[in-house]
Amino acid sequence: MIDQHVAVQIEELDTKLGTLAEQCEQLRLENRSLREQQQNLVEERARLIEKNEMARTKVESMITRLKSLEAST
Repeated sequence: MIDQHVAVQIEELDTKLGTLAEQCEQLRLENRSLREQQQNLVEERARLIEKNEMARTKVESMITRLKSLEAST
């Protein structure tokens, strides 16, 4: 009777370990996906900052040219 009880506990532990292993694998895959998403967002942010800086430079250049045209008239 005790042996049967121990066998049942071992079976339950085995089932729980299997579930835990599956969850660990799922979390590992999710973690990898999130890290890739984060890297993509960091790269996209850098591109957008660069585009914003280029646009700012162009606008400042246009303003300077407009002011010089205004001053010469």
